[in-house]
Order: sequence, then structure tokens, then C-alpha cells
Amino acid sequence: MAKWMVSAKKADFTKIAQQFQIDPVIARIIRNRDIVEDEQIDMFLHGTMADVHSPYLLKDVEKAADILCEKIAQGKRIRVVGDYDIDGVCASYILLAGLMHCNALVDSVIPHRIHDGYGMNNHMITEAYEAGVDTVLTCDNGIAAGEQVAYAKSLGITVVVTDHHEVPYEVAEDGDRRECPPLADAVVDPKQKECEYPFEGICGAVVAYKLVQVLFDKTGCGKAREILGELLAFAAFATVGDVMELVDENRIIVKYGLRQIAASGNPGMQALVEVNGLRDKPLSTYHIGFVLGPCLNATGRLDTAWRALRMFMTRDRAEAVSIAGELKELNDSRKNMTLQGTEQAVRMVEQGAMQDDKVLVVYLPECHESLAGIIAGRIRERFQKPVFVLTKSEDGVKGSGRSIEAYHMYDKMSECKELYTKYGGHKMAAGVSMSEENVERFRDYLNEHCGLVPEDFVEKIHIDVPMPMAYVTPGFVRQLSVLEPFGNGNPKPVFAQKNIRLIRGRILGKNSNVGKYTVEDENGGQFEMIYFGDMTLWHEFLAQTFGKTAYERLYRGGDSGICIHVVYYPELDVYQGRERLQMVMQDYCKGD
Repeated sequence: MAKWMVSAKKADFTKIAQQFQIDPVIARIIRNRDIVEDEQIDMFLHGTMADVHSPYLLKDVEKAADILCEKIAQGKRIRVVGDYDIDGVCASYILLAGLMHCNALVDSVIPHRIHDGYGMNNHMITEAYEAGVDTVLTCDNGIAAGEQVAYAKSLGITVVVTDHHEVPYEVAEDGDRRECPPLADAVVDPKQKECEYPFEGICGAVVAYKLVQVLFDKTGCGKAREILGELLAFAAFATVGDVMELVDENRIIVKYGLRQIAASGNPGMQALVEVNGLRDKPLSTYHIGFVLGPCLNATGRLDTAWRALRMFMTRDRAEAVSIAGELKELNDSRKNMTLQGTEQAVRMVEQGAMQDDKVLVVYLPECHESLAGIIAGRIRERFQKPVFVLTKSEDGVKGSGRSIEAYHMYDKMSECKELYTKYGGHKMAAGVSMSEENVERFRDYLNEHCGLVPEDFVEKIHIDVPMPMAYVTPGFVRQLSVLEPFGNGNPKPVFAQKNIRLIRGRILGKNSNVGKYTVEDENGGQFEMIYFGDMTLWHEFLAQTFGKTAYERLYRGGDSGICIHVVYYPELDVYQGRERLQMVMQDYCKGD
């Protein structure tokens, strides 16, 4: 059972509400996001693209732009080396499109997930050299490619790195960390210690976008504003798809980028929206994170991400629609494979020797290696523990990890880096390659040195405001939209009310996976409540807590006598032009 925690941050909510003309509850939610000063509140509510940070604050960004300007003027060949996920594909497109508008002689390669692995490798450098490439420009990778950059430099290739991942480091005897960035001609990564950029939480595509902004300034690109508007859609898409926190400028980029996606003139983006049945519908972060984005990731997992990049690069609508349809089919296939892998992993955890492990290391030799990260995320959600899912690869074992808030995955991995052939990542996610013989040593080390305690594994639900459902009006629900876009770092606000009686219920959905209820508060007010969660667990809770008779009576329309506390989110259900308030139940427990 999750632990409910009510946010109790203090402020003069009435004053804030009057000053910014918002409901006091909205003011309290904003304060719960640690937005305190008037300037911060105004930025949160009214920030525009004019308020995002200057790209010139990024270390080496001018140096990188100057190098590219020189290479363009000299007619030198430039090659963009991207990555096979959403961020890498979008970053590659941003750089390719930006450079092409500057008349650069440019092409792109994206590593094959299985054959090449993550980021640059020496084989790709050799191919670039043999093809007459003068300059390699990375995006969403490269910060950990010290060996590959050195090899490229030895061949006389100019290398510009743009990335957003953690900078590799060594720990000195006195405990200090010494950064070890690659010795490239320019390194643009906001996580560098000497970088003065005020917000390091941007994704690789936004780093690429910032570089293109500076490049346009220096080349005097005539259609800079129009082109940057189109490219903003890809920066926003990647920000959501790479699960960046929607705080600071990320929130503004996504807010305005969503509009650009909806209005995009890019045939590939239009086709992707269309084949997923979202044409003429208001797009949200949900659609990017759970509908559109996975189509891009699927081709990088099961085929080649170059296909997704080609979809964005083509100007032919028929070709774009064809590719988008293929990506959707791949994603549908990926869903089935993921379900099978997740079920196998759950059985291994529950029935094997790792039930008491604090860090789960699940080895699935037959699983498609590209699905390891998704499965790790599902297992983490189920057990609330850090998880690594490892699979057998062509040259050993390869896998991905997903973490919990209390566990800095990259730092902990760095403590036993002698076990890996390759690794990288950040606090909440990581990738790793190793020999098969090191799997058990890896599991043992992480569990012996994890530093986790039992309370770290309890799911926590942060309640913004204990608020009666009677307070909710259609106007209040509409005002909640000022808090959007929602996502990592800016979650949908949730509310709680005690002692709600379930009056009657219905089971809906093709798979009987939705419950809809009429509920009543202690004052006799009745409301509609809907639940999209795990219906099996919900029904088990009802039967075990209140008895089978009460549970059955609920769906027959009699007085069930069931009283619960609920965590909920209000929304407007629009059907045939009519609006109805409904409360979406997020969590529940026994009432008083």
C-alpha cells in the first residue's frame, strides 16, 4: 500500500490568488512545486519562449558554431552521429535540418542498437574517414566517447560533441571527482562543471536546438525564426520522450512545442500524428509519451532508427505516411514482446532467489536486448526497487537499468566500473555492457553496497491538497489547465477526501478494465467517480476489506456500506457536446 503524504508548504495563498487572479487551491499547488517568488510564479503562469535561457551560456557553444561555420564555408563534409532513441532521432533531425538551411554538406548516421551499441564506435569513425568526412558532430551521445574521439582526432577528423549525459569522472584519493570529458574540438554539454548554463536538465535535442540558434546567428540565416519554430516541435517531442523534468525552461519549450507539433508542416510529424488517430485532436504530453514517442523508440529497438529520421527528412507525404504506418506496426509488435518479457521477469523475481534483493538484477538471455529498458521500468513500478534487466548480446551481456528516487544509479554503478566493458547514464536510468561471468558479481556488489533502507521501497503519493469533491466546479477544472503541461517534475495535481461512500458501480470497457461509481460524501453530496487502475487488485481489496457480499451489492445497486478514503483528480468528461464532472480515482484505502 502506498504511503500518502500531504504537502504542507506554507505561503499566503489568498494573496497569491488575488495577485495572479487564480484560485487559492491553484496557488497552493504552485507553491508545492517549490515556486515561491513572484517572478517565478509569473514565469510559471505566463512564461514565453522569450524567457528561455540564452544558448550563449553553454560552454563551447560558440566555439562549436564557429567550427561549423568554417567547415560550411570551406565545403567540408560534416557527419551527424545521433542515437537510436526519441531524443537521438529528434536531435539528429534538428542538426541536419539546421545545417542544411545553412547550405552545409552534411549527412547523418545513427548507430544500430544491436550491431553498433550506444554512441560512436571506432568502426563508425573508420567509415567516416574512408567516406571523406572532415567533421563529426555528435548529438545525444559523445560525452563518454573519449577513446573514439581520440581515434577520430588521430585520423585528422574534427570532432564536435553535443550531449546532455553525465560527464565521466575519476575519484581522486582525497575523494574529489575529476571530470574526464573527451578531448574533442568543442564539447557542448550543460552537465560540465565549468559550464555556466543555469539549467542542466535539458535533453540532447534541446542542446542541438541551442547550437542551431547560435549557428543561425552567425550565418545570418534568412528564415531563422520560421525554421526554429518548426525545430521547436522536435525539441519539445524529445524533452517529453526522454522524460526530462518539466520545470524551468523545459516547461516553456514543451508548452509552445506542443502547439508546433499540432501545427507542424513537417510531413513526417503530420503522418505520425495521423496514423495514430490524433489528427485534429488537442495534443498533450501523454500523447507524446505513450502514443507517438513509442513509435520512434520501437524502430530503434526492433529495426533501425534511421527509418524514423528518414520519415522526418522526407518532403513526400506518401512516403511519410508509409513509414509512419510501419513504425506503428513495429510498436504494436514491441508491446506484445514487452508483455511477455515482463511476465517472465516478474516470475523470476517472485519465485527465485532475489525476492529479498534491494537492487534487482534480472538476466533474461532470450529477451530482445532493445526491450530491456522498458521491462526494467515495468519491474521497478511493480516492486518499487532499482532494477537492471540484462540480456544476451553478440559480445556478452547488455542491459538497462531504471531507478527509484533514493538510489543514484550512475554513481552506484561507477563504484564497480571494472566489471563493465561499457556503461553510462544518470541518476534514474543507465545502460551497461559486461561479460556474462560478471553478472552475479554485479548483482552481489550492488546489493551489498546499495545503502537502501525499507522505507526507500514504499511508493509515495504526494497529495497537493486535501479537498472535498464538493469544491470542484467546471470552472475550477478548466483553471487547472494553467498548470499544464504535466509530466515528470510537474505531475498532475492530486487531491484527497476522507470517508467517501460507494453507492453503486458499473464495470466498463471492452476488457472490463474500468470501474465507474456514484459516490457520496459525509454531507450527502453525490459525485461521479471513475477508476482506470488495476481492477483485479481493486476488487480483491473490496472483498477482503468489506466482505464479498458488500462487494457484490455494489454492482447490483444496493447500499454496499463501503466507505473509503480516496486520492483523486477532477476532470470534465465531454460526451456529445455535454460536459460532466467526474473524479478520477488515483488511489484508495479503508475509510474510518
